[in-house]
Amino acid sequence: MEYSSDDIAAARSMQVIAYILTSTITFWIYDYARSSNEEWTFLLQSNWNKVKVLYIVTRYVPFILLTAVLYMGLSPNENTDKCRLFSNICSGLVLISGIGSESFFILRTWALWNNNRILLVAMLITLLTVIGVSTSVTFTTTAASATYGTSTITGITGCYWSSGSAQLFIPYLLLSAFELGLMILTLIRAIQSWKINPSHLYIVLVKHNIFYYICGFLLSVANVLASLLLDYSYNDILQVLQFIILAVLATRMHLELWHVNRRAHNF
Repeated sequence: MEYSSDDIAAARSMQVIAYILTSTITFWIYDYARSSNEEWTFLLQSNWNKVKVLYIVTRYVPFILLTAVLYMGLSPNENTDKCRLFSNICSGLVLISGIGSESFFILRTWALWNNNRILLVAMLITLLTVIGVSTSVTFTTTAASATYGTSTITGITGCYWSSGSAQLFIPYLLLSAFELGLMILTLIRAIQSWKINPSHLYIVLVKHNIFYYICGFLLSVANVLASLLLDYSYNDILQVLQFIILAVLATRMHLELWHVNRRAHNF
């Protein structure tokens, strides 16, 4: 049986996505195994508060996300309506994971600015605007114009976007602008307070913030370019990877900050 060039290109994109998904799952499992001792120390010995709940959500929602994406990408599926359902579920989980990760660093930026309430309100309003616009664009576009296809080549499982909308780059563009703004706020505060507050905890906080924002900004820009320039499964090739990396960074950095603060109080 002969296959068209479109069939071959679509199948190749699905294979690449499967490799990236497998690598992402391996990375998440490796990170969890490597940090399990520190994590269980934190979970068992830290006080229950909103930040701890935020940690648990941010840490474990990616497990559900990866399970859903794995099912969508690797199980035989001829029902495109089922593909749409799982795509919407994955988009919702990505949104929850992203909110959790960004919330950690909004709180950190707020702490750097001496708990300035006006700044906190401004950051939260901006985040809610980004969430509202992103949710509207993602789900409206998916419902209105996105269509799904399955591979006609034997042995290639899962489904992919056979057509979509260029508007799907908007959430990543907004997220990159938001993270760039938070990074500028962090840099301004670091320059103002570096000599005044040279404590190890403060230095760790600033370094974490800057590294997280750089990673988030670059991944968002990469997703903007992929959404605009690539076809088939390639157009959201980095979506899950971005939010898994951000969740890992946010939770690992919170663990390190908690342990640094704990050691400081023990001496």
